[in-house]
Amino acid sequence: MDPQRLVWVRTGEPDGSGSGYLVGPQLVLTALHVVRDDGRWAGRVAVRVGHPHFGELVERRAEVCWPDPQAGIPPEDALDIALLWLDEPVAAGEGPVRWGRPGGTARIPFKGAGLPAFAADEGSDAQFEDLHGELSVVSTSLPGWVLDCPVWPAPAYSVGSDEDGRHDERPWAGASGSAIFCHGRIVGVAVEDNRTMDWRRLHAAPVHEALSLPGFARLVARHGHPGTTAVLEDVTAESGGRVPLGGDGVAWPVEVGPVPALASAFQPRSTLRDRIESARSGGSSVVLTQVLSGGGGFGKTQLAAACATDALAQGVDLVVWASATETQQVITQYAQAAAYLRLPGATGQDPEADARALLRWLATTSRRWLVVLDDIAHPTELSSWWPASRTGTGWVLATTRLNDARLTGGRRTRIDIDVYSPDEADAYLRERLDGDGMGHLLDARAADLAKALGHLPLALGLAAAHMINEDLTCTAYIRRFTDRRTRLDEALPESADTEGYGRQITVALLLSLDAARAADDSGLAVHVLRLVALLDPAGHPHSLWTTPPLLDHLSASGTSPVTADQAHSVLRLLHRYALITCDTRADPRGVRVHALTARAVRENTAESDLTGHVDAVAEALLHVWPEVDQSHRELAAVLRANTDALADQAQDRLWHGGIHPVLYRAGNSLLDAGLGDTAAAYWLRQADSAERILGGDDPHTLNARASLAASYWLAGRTSEAIAIEEQVLADRERVLGHDHPDTLHARASLAASYYQDGRTDEAIAIEEQVRTDTERVLGHDHPSTLNALANLGASYWQAGRTSEAIAIEEQVLADRERVLGHDHPDTLYTRANLGVSYLQAGRTSEAIAIEEQVVTDSERVLGHDHPDTLTTRSSLGASYLQAGRTSEAIAIDEQVLADRERVLGHDHPDTLTARHNLAASYLQAGRTDEALDLLRRVLADRERTLGHDHLRTHLARSNLAALQEWLRDAGSSAPG
Repeated sequence: MDPQRLVWVRTGEPDGSGSGYLVGPQLVLTALHVVRDDGRWAGRVAVRVGHPHFGELVERRAEVCWPDPQAGIPPEDALDIALLWLDEPVAAGEGPVRWGRPGGTARIPFKGAGLPAFAADEGSDAQFEDLHGELSVVSTSLPGWVLDCPVWPAPAYSVGSDEDGRHDERPWAGASGSAIFCHGRIVGVAVEDNRTMDWRRLHAAPVHEALSLPGFARLVARHGHPGTTAVLEDVTAESGGRVPLGGDGVAWPVEVGPVPALASAFQPRSTLRDRIESARSGGSSVVLTQVLSGGGGFGKTQLAAACATDALAQGVDLVVWASATETQQVITQYAQAAAYLRLPGATGQDPEADARALLRWLATTSRRWLVVLDDIAHPTELSSWWPASRTGTGWVLATTRLNDARLTGGRRTRIDIDVYSPDEADAYLRERLDGDGMGHLLDARAADLAKALGHLPLALGLAAAHMINEDLTCTAYIRRFTDRRTRLDEALPESADTEGYGRQITVALLLSLDAARAADDSGLAVHVLRLVALLDPAGHPHSLWTTPPLLDHLSASGTSPVTADQAHSVLRLLHRYALITCDTRADPRGVRVHALTARAVRENTAESDLTGHVDAVAEALLHVWPEVDQSHRELAAVLRANTDALADQAQDRLWHGGIHPVLYRAGNSLLDAGLGDTAAAYWLRQADSAERILGGDDPHTLNARASLAASYWLAGRTSEAIAIEEQVLADRERVLGHDHPDTLHARASLAASYYQDGRTDEAIAIEEQVRTDTERVLGHDHPSTLNALANLGASYWQAGRTSEAIAIEEQVLADRERVLGHDHPDTLYTRANLGVSYLQAGRTSEAIAIEEQVVTDSERVLGHDHPDTLTTRSSLGASYLQAGRTSEAIAIDEQVLADRERVLGHDHPDTLTARHNLAASYLQAGRTDEALDLLRRVLADRERTLGHDHLRTHLARSNLAALQEWLRDAGSSAPG
């Protein structure tokens, strides 16, 4: 009995109180009548946990959880036992609760503690009273066993009177619900026998009856303190609570194995341990496997060893550790355990017979046991050797690389073991290096090192040991690890196996491959794994494996065409052997692989095969790429990441015959997403590679430079965009000719940059010519023609030629809706421009109607933070301002400014425009000081970013001067 687990139960009824005992962090054992009153459940229930002499008291609210309150009020003759559920856990005491059933004929000492009425004066807090005496299993009563307490006979203690004026003497009132212990086992719950008799007596409602009723055993096993089961142990005066031995003379506890030692700096992985304990308390066996692929190295065996070590420390009687890669190893270990335990029928002559003797004993014994089956490789062969426990005192913990349904039958629960979390990986590195006196090797790149290793426990262990051996800092190790000339077995060498894993890293990662290949009737497993290894480890779309490019490539390796169903079956086979993860629920990252597994596969792929693999994967990515990214933003981001991964592994293989189209698609996807700075970095790399591989005048090189200029334009780096575009235009006219579509596109792009730079007349002159040339060369409905016409309309608007702008934009909108559809980004952009032109023409209500709809459509199609969405929202703010809806305009302008500063940066031209627009709204609202501050900042920013003589700088200076002059004329004291 632990005094920290004593409980005072109080209800909302008059004089309603009783005792209880904390059997789980949120579970209290008490008497049913304490919380039942005159045929109904008691009102509010509160508890106080603890004893004032043994730490702090803890207050909690509680509710009845057994018997089920939803099933109604139990009858008067129901077993007088109940369980309460606390609203918050209480950390009190350690170790599991054990249950007992008294037996024999000799009297058995019992102990308990409760809050009987005679222990405290009326009106004061109740005080615990020690309950003790002897329990006679011969003397019986209706409620259960008679508790022979030495305070009999009871003193007169009046707590009230009935109608006849007779006093009700109940000295034990309040003790009801006390847990009664015999030899450390709870055998019952104290209750009063309140039948009319001269002497009231205290009894124990037998807990073994509760354990046989639905729900009680499940609740105490699942929610009791760690290690609590529903097992009932026989208790007699002679046994002292001991459970019969398996054989004479056995010294308990017994460890057969032995259990592996825990590695240096072992991480407890508390979240996983909690899940294991939860599954165990639910009465299930537990199978450990990993959620990510990678074969070995996830720490399954170490986690199982920690569970086994803790089980021995917590009083488990028997732990058997058996290597399960071969069934015969399990049989041999079982036979050794049977011989050690001296079990009946274990002769030492027939290992299988001895092993079965152990299984029989495990099934029926009352002793607590744990069997660990480490690294199951053949589930079917092992099925007849899986231990069972009819008494509920044992459980099985298994580890495996397999994600196989055969391991989850028979009430077994699979728990997925992932790699370390970033915090666990960091803690491991620090503990491992500090523990060896090498803490100086930790530097600012420790987190990068863990990430580079994929947080894989085995890899972190080998890397830390290698760093210690070679005196390498984290930065130095990462440099060596990421060098393409360094193979995996060199970065994580066998000499660093200080924990005795016994395998090289590549062998450990690919250990399941031979088994997968043996189980693969199609012969495609290795080919599929090599293709997966070229993609982003974080995942790629499962739909990639339904595309003709990949299926044709796989078909070329065999004698018959490969179908999408066959490819899926191979993916699931590799998933089953934990080499990859194939889970369509996780799409668009439905197929994943650990980065180190992918690297091991690539290092074992012949160079001569890589080109074909790379081409097939590149074509497959193009095949699944949506025509318009904006309505598939997540998929587009995943495809970009996979293109980057493929390009990194392919090196120059995607440049044979020019830039592969998938590289163009990925770069244009960045532009479509409005990611100007990211797109600029991407296209700068592609332009450099194109010039190095193809030469400066190759059309692909010119295209890459043009895309780089477009990225600069999107990022607001207009002058850099213009410099590149002027050169690209000159080169294309020289190399491709004046009327080539690429030349026309270069001319249109240059005009757009002139427009953004405020060089409106130059932009219009170019765009009018481009419109004519594009329509002549490409046709009226070609997207390039519509783009040219739209750009011309925008320039007319900027030049104040509003009616011409409106006429063009209305025509372009009609054409784009017809050719591209209502929700195409180009259609939305045209509709937004038309709204701006309506506003400039004074058609404010029409502008607002269009812009409100465009904002809604843009947020849905492009996303809240897309630059075009922000521009449209800004235009709506301007329309509200012109319509006199100043407060609405200010709300929009403030949000647009915050969003543009966050998305585009403080110095982007669109951010400066947003700041200027907000100043105008403040001015209209009479907030002149704030308007002045913003205009001064806009002028300073434009002088700094664009120069003192830029047109937009002159405009900002003029606006500020005009406002200051107006304020002076109005008699304002604002400083100039």
